[in-house]
Amino acid sequence: MPWKETCAMDLRIRMIGDYLSRNYTISELSELYGVSRMTIYKWIERYQEKGYVGMVDHSPVPLHHPNATPLATARDIVAFKLKHTNWGPKKVVFWLEQHYPEKQWPAVSTAGGILKRAGLVKPRHMRRRTPPYTQPFQECNQPNSVWSADYKGQFRTGDNRLCYPLTISDNYSRYLLCCRALHHPTHEATQPWFEAAFKQYGLPAAVRTDNGEPFASVGLGGLSRLSVWFIKLGIKHERIRMGHPQENGRHERMHRSLKEATAKPPKENIKQQQKAFNGFIQDHNHQCPHEALEMQTPASIYTPSFRPYPRKLPEITYHGDYIIREVRHNGEIKWKGDFIYISQVLAGEPIALRQRDEYQWEIKFGDYPLGILDESSMKIISMPLTG
Repeated sequence: MPWKETCAMDLRIRMIGDYLSRNYTISELSELYGVSRMTIYKWIERYQEKGYVGMVDHSPVPLHHPNATPLATARDIVAFKLKHTNWGPKKVVFWLEQHYPEKQWPAVSTAGGILKRAGLVKPRHMRRRTPPYTQPFQECNQPNSVWSADYKGQFRTGDNRLCYPLTISDNYSRYLLCCRALHHPTHEATQPWFEAAFKQYGLPAAVRTDNGEPFASVGLGGLSRLSVWFIKLGIKHERIRMGHPQENGRHERMHRSLKEATAKPPKENIKQQQKAFNGFIQDHNHQCPHEALEMQTPASIYTPSFRPYPRKLPEITYHGDYIIREVRHNGEIKWKGDFIYISQVLAGEPIALRQRDEYQWEIKFGDYPLGILDESSMKIISMPLTG
């Protein structure tokens, strides 16, 4: 019975990893990977005899050419690639040159040919792409200028439970600060992991997210409980435009590598999935060289923020010609004898109003603009945010 249609090499390596974890029987592996028990036994025997190199189909590298790469070198390249299936030839050769400089390693193109013959290079599918929106990245000129956060698309683990991976990374260094397997993408599940990151690494100047829960809402200014917390901590909350994931492109690129390395196929349960995520974090931060970082690793670039996480959450204060109103428990404020709904997530918080003309008042929470109060209709006009 053949392997399921995907990269057969990746599946064999993951199958061996699952076998070594002792969490699966041979029958369970056969069912999980869609191959016969005899096929499972064959590749386990190959692994026990030759290690990861034994996972390669028997298609030997030609040796007759006078300039051919020595077989032992080719085996080392293949063996290393099998341990880092989502790395390309350039990263493989760079890492080997850095860690084993005493050996003669081939050019990247030659290494790519070796890996291609071994069935370890996936063909690229050309896709039409929207030109990237680069302006927000121009301000990202040092660690902790901007962190990106998202919930990687949910999937079901082997026990049929949903897994929502929460990811947080530093945009400048690509350092992965958090990757947590959660059962629900709620505020209650999300905030503790941001708090843990803030305590460990300090506060960023900005956090960039999409417009989904729990990062944003459909209420005034798009505020959520999480974004209110960010603002009180002095963190600018940047939200990408709907339908423009490229505005968080660096984070999205990491997501593709995360999915390839840890969720094809998904692990048996949330605990095993988290173990896979932890391995990816270590590899991504400390082992994987990045072309955008001149082949340095994220860990060699990233430094914690000089802004520590405060022991007590600061209160919002205003200076200048503002009129201050505290939002009531039901989300309303009292304004000139009327009650105007602002937002439930701002209950108990002070907002500021400043007159713009005879009828209009600008409303803000901290430095965050919420909208315009039009006294002629006693309604609030949404004020779109600019990047």
